[in-house]
Amino acid sequence: MWLRRAMFQWMAPSAFVLPVWILIGWIVSDAGGWALAWVLFIAIPSVLLGQLLLTFLVRMRGTVRHSRSLSWLDVGGVALWHLLTIAVGLFVQAWFWPFLIGATAVYLAVLWSSLWQLFQEARPSVLLRRYTAPAAEQSPPVVVLQERRPPADDAF
Repeated sequence: MWLRRAMFQWMAPSAFVLPVWILIGWIVSDAGGWALAWVLFIAIPSVLLGQLLLTFLVRMRGTVRHSRSLSWLDVGGVALWHLLTIAVGLFVQAWFWPFLIGATAVYLAVLWSSLWQLFQEARPSVLLRRYTAPAAEQSPPVVVLQERRPPADDAF
């Protein structure tokens, strides 16, 4: 449970930490000018917006808000995506494209998984089964009041 809660806490800061890591990785690896253009105009905005969207979709689910922890499916997918993003930020020339393609594919899978889990939880039958208490055995008595008026005299 601690890992699922830690990942819940990590989701928002990672939207800012991972893009900074990609920039630091470019600086450390001395990848070149075209790589800097890719980092500034494609990598940083896509990782920032992608992580913010993923965080928003995951935190929209009622079970995540209630337990303040991610599902195991989320933990595995997000962890794998973050590891691949970190690997892309290392700018190892031999592995750059496989890591980039893998990170993109894993992100799309995690995004689809998050949407699927959100729609599964949004169905009324699931919500009613999870969060409503069982019906009381006896219902409270119902009192019906009727007002009766005497018939009006039509004679003058």
